Amino acid sequence: MKPRVTQMGERFWIPMLTLVVMAGCVSQPSATNRSQAISFDMAVATATDDLMAQTQRMPAFLGKIESQLSKGVIVVDPMLDGVTGQQTVVSQLMEQKVTERVRARYPQFQVLPLDFGSLPNAQYVLIGMISREPGGGTAASTFQISLALVDLKSAKVAAQAGARSRDDGLDTNPTPFYRDSPVITRDMIVDGYIRTSTTAPGSAADQAYLQQMSLSALLTNALRAYNEGRYGDAVSLYQQAAGRPDGQQLRVLSGVYLAHWQLGQTAEAEQAFAKIVGRGLASNSLNIKFLFKPNTTEFPADPNVSGPYPIWLRQIARQARASRVCMTLVGHTSRTGTQQYNDRLSQQRAAAIKARLEAEAPELTGRLRATGVGYRENVVGTGTDDLRDALDRRVEFRVTSCESA
Repeated sequence: MKPRVTQMGERFWIPMLTLVVMAGCVSQPSATNRSQAISFDMAVATATDDLMAQTQRMPAFLGKIESQLSKGVIVVDPMLDGVTGQQTVVSQLMEQKVTERVRARYPQFQVLPLDFGSLPNAQYVLIGMISREPGGGTAASTFQISLALVDLKSAKVAAQAGARSRDDGLDTNPTPFYRDSPVITRDMIVDGYIRTSTTAPGSAADQAYLQQMSLSALLTNALRAYNEGRYGDAVSLYQQAAGRPDGQQLRVLSGVYLAHWQLGQTAEAEQAFAKIVGRGLASNSLNIKFLFKPNTTEFPADPNVSGPYPIWLRQIARQARASRVCMTLVGHTSRTGTQQYNDRLSQQRAAAIKARLEAEAPELTGRLRATGVGYRENVVGTGTDDLRDALDRRVEFRVTSCESA
């Protein structure tokens, strides 16, 4: 019999995730960071104008632009949430507003979205992130906006600017791909993007991020197709990315899985998910998302939510059995309810996943261990108990020595 919890500690369907979780050499312009929190629209405008003002103080930069018959080409790499590494509704809105402002006020530039067609002609890439500042919770919280312009030829940051925004009801829900993804796709490329967003002008941009620019351009096309419901196009683009030497990444494998699943191609989706699990076990970073009924260890009956779970559990069990690994399942919860309650809930949900895996593959009995840490290792920490803080409700799959299992 699976343990159940009766004390209220969650308000909605509670996600639980498995997680282990531009310009040449410039020295004069300095990064701008406004200290006062202002409205979102004003903060975006301030950061954008500060960024572009730095380029106007660079004679070599302007000379290069003015000497050409065509406008300088800036491509915009989709902007991110700086905490989760995901695209969100508000990060998309920020990207839209920055793009519109540069186009309207700085006609010397042609601003295009990053994709496989625009990248070959690009001179600069514009990146940005918005991050909830720590300690704010959900009341009177503030966000930090960071923008950077990177020279693709010199691989250095030309300009960097920032501003602080009030919350004012900003929508931090993830966009469709990140909402649907069974895995947490933040990796060294996303980390490089985030670091570069706050890198001082004249310093080198993150090399791992820049080296993956061609793949990122292709994935932007694939991501756009998925978010727009063009799943056939998304499958083709993600498979193209997966066939590249640098394409065996979680954001690629997740895209292949999701597009096949949306098309009802169950066998192909399961094959794609198997590759996600294999990569996760090999890297000791298996990040898979489960939803539970509030305050219980049971999955919801809605097939739109829990429909793929049998595939997920089957592939985790099969590959753990085949690779003969031992694992510790570590449960996490969001910051709702008492610490004691959340410690118990996180352990019970990890134990429920453990029981399901052992039912799929009895050979795993004795090789899995369940534990919980409640909300002590929150990533987001807002306690909203919805998709916005889904990273805080997770179960980590950690490959361990079988002697300690």
